Amino acid sequence: MEKDALTAGVSEIGGLFTTAEIRVLICYIFSSINQAIPGKLLANTLHYEGIANCFEVNDSIDYLYQNGQLELVDKDEDTYIITQSGKDVAETLKTTLSIIVKERAYNAALKMYSRFKNTKETDIKISREDNKTFITCSACDNDSPFMSVKLLVSDEEQAIHIKEKFLNNPTEIYSNIIDLLTK
Repeated sequence: MEKDALTAGVSEIGGLFTTAEIRVLICYIFSSINQAIPGKLLANTLHYEGIANCFEVNDSIDYLYQNGQLELVDKDEDTYIITQSGKDVAETLKTTLSIIVKERAYNAALKMYSRFKNTKETDIKISREDNKTFITCSACDNDSPFMSVKLLVSDEEQAIHIKEKFLNNPTEIYSNIIDLLTK
């Protein structure tokens, strides 16, 4: 297959260089995760992983949307879901992609989706009070916090580090706190 996609930022080993492969991979990811996924975030993730150029991924998502393989769920969040037509593409053509590329892309997309979901289900505020920096991390259910932790931190840099750790797995943090309090 002749290369017809932009290749800036794409790894020579395990990268995709054709528009057709990128479109198949997108259908495969959406079909495998089977949730509303933010398009631009997926494009950035695949680019960061060296799998496909972010502009090509964005163009491919738009193409798949225009041709009925993807459906726009929320314009503000830029989230899409896969249609039956997209699932058919993924199933029919999934063998055209190497197992390594599919696995790398799926794992990266799953981490990205988990982080996206965690961001929506948490509320994190960094504040300054009396020349001290605080971070308040809340895990929410339907926009209502069911757990909040407010910490005094040394500076904003430490607060940002804690925020990133919290967003990685708020459920684990919540479970650990409950375990510690109930032992």
